[in-house]
Amino acid sequence: MTGDGWRHVRSVLCVRLDALGDVLMSTPAIRALKESLPGREITLLTSRSGAAVARMVPEIDDVLVYEAPWMKSSGPLAALPGRAAADLGMVEELRARRFDAAVIFTVYSQSPLPAALFCHLAGIPRRLAHCRENPYALLTDWVKEEEPERFVRHEVQRQLDLVAAVGCHTADERLSITVSDRARDSVRAKLAEHGVDLSAPWLVAHPGATAPSRRYPPELFAEAARLIALEYGEQVVFSGSAAERELVTGIRHAMVEPSFTLAGELDLAELVALVAEAPLLVSNNTGPAHIAAATGTPVVDIYALTNPQHTPWRVVSRVLSHDVPCRYCYKSVCPLGHNDCLRLVTPTSVARAAGELLSAGSERVGAAMELS
Repeated sequence: MTGDGWRHVRSVLCVRLDALGDVLMSTPAIRALKESLPGREITLLTSRSGAAVARMVPEIDDVLVYEAPWMKSSGPLAALPGRAAADLGMVEELRARRFDAAVIFTVYSQSPLPAALFCHLAGIPRRLAHCRENPYALLTDWVKEEEPERFVRHEVQRQLDLVAAVGCHTADERLSITVSDRARDSVRAKLAEHGVDLSAPWLVAHPGATAPSRRYPPELFAEAARLIALEYGEQVVFSGSAAERELVTGIRHAMVEPSFTLAGELDLAELVALVAEAPLLVSNNTGPAHIAAATGTPVVDIYALTNPQHTPWRVVSRVLSHDVPCRYCYKSVCPLGHNDCLRLVTPTSVARAAGELLSAGSERVGAAMELS
């Protein structure tokens, strides 16, 4: 594949139908597309949660929201009356925009073919994706799927390699996000209102995650937060969604030491600003860990071994997990019920990792460092 036909492609539809973290991990590849031709315009077709963060990515010019029925996140939406009409309506929306090309970003367990058919029916003349089986005419630019049989790459590298197949490259492979001044000012004001002294040591702790298999047990998170506050003198500020308030409340009660919470009080722009302002993030493997990578905030990532591809990218980090025979199960709920890849990570090791990064100073960008 030479990519010669892509040299004059000016309007590109990028398809990434997953969630916030997946969109962020696609941004270096999107930057490569953007930089490879002056004036190229990028539109992202994504889920509702993906769209929220996509609007903060400077390389993306426009965003289309689509809850695809072939994605796990669509759930019961696929069976709603009128669903087929909505799908056909999106095809017509894409047709009306007259894109020159489409790039379909997937993880290796996903098929690109439903999205490829969508783009084919919309009359998009060039269509690029990884694909395991022969896509025939559905893809004009087919990169043979070789994961996981031959190797497994980081998710960011996978997407960079995809666009490189058509000649698109970038020298800046960091994740991309814009932190607004309004959001920064709002977060600083909320922290002050809650009594956080920004002139004294502080950090953000994010104990939630959408998948139960990626949540460090609350009682262990509480003990880790207690040790961080007690041994390192850090003010611990908890973040989380409104649905995670109860989780955060329980952890704060169990840790005994004083702490603060903004759980349920921040919109996404403010959460991004909070992570950007923080000297350190302690988090499960979930969206805020990728926000930290995008903003250059050092992160202690308590990393469930559900998959190997989503560790913090190009940011100072400690990645904590306990090796288990059942690693890389790709399950949202631990199929064996023990969650040992997280449960056997000690709170002492979490606190120690936080202390190491805090004592390392204010360096914001560097190679990831792993600690098992």
